[in-house]
Formats: sequence, C-alpha cells, structure tokens
Amino acid sequence: MKIAVPTKGNNRIDDHFGHCEFYSIYNISVKNEVLEKQPLQSPQGCGCKSNIAYDLAEMGVSVMLAGGIGDGAISKLASQNIEVIRNCKGDIDEIVKEYLSGNIQDGGSSCAAHANSGADEHVCNH
Repeated sequence: MKIAVPTKGNNRIDDHFGHCEFYSIYNISVKNEVLEKQPLQSPQGCGCKSNIAYDLAEMGVSVMLAGGIGDGAISKLASQNIEVIRNCKGDIDEIVKEYLSGNIQDGGSSCAAHANSGADEHVCNH
C-alpha cells in the first residue's frame, strides 16, 4: 500500500491540498510498517485541475491523508481509486503512524475538533 500526504515546510501537512509544496509518498509493508518515504513534486495550480491524481495512481497510491481539500480534487482522486481522509493536521510521520494504527478516520467536510482544539499537534481521531 502507498499513502500520499500533501506536505509543506518542516514535515507538516499542508492545509490546502492543491497548493502544497510537495507530496510525501509512504510505501507501507503488509505488516503496516513504513518501508520508505519519498517526495513527489507538486504540480503548479489547483489540485483538481492538475494530473496529480493520475500520477499518484501510477505510483500505486491508494490513500491520501489531507488537511483541506475541495470536492473537485476528491472526485478526481476517487476516480483513480484513491481514498481521501480529510481534516488531518500536524506532523506527517505522526499522522501516517496514527492512520496505520487505525486511529484516524475521515473528518468530513468540517471537523469541530479542530476549531476547538487550538493545539498545533491535533490529530482528528473520530
């Protein structure tokens, strides 16, 4: 399995999928362990209007752990059989670890826990 995470700066999930600096691609073993992490350059412009969904599918990505993401991008990713888990926040390595442990589910279009948290490291664990 491969997981993609829109990334910015110092290992943080970018709050805007289509404008991230790059994507971090995690190669996951059958034992749910991270085997490898590699960067993938982000295309310029809006995520739903780029070929990123096709590029990720070509690489074998099946899950996108995202912060903010629009319906157009979700549709494009879904058309390539990539499941989107929304409203993730914080350190990308920690988010992937929590996802692999079964502690992260899709936050839907809005996540009240983020508004109330104020904690920089908040992970959406519904």
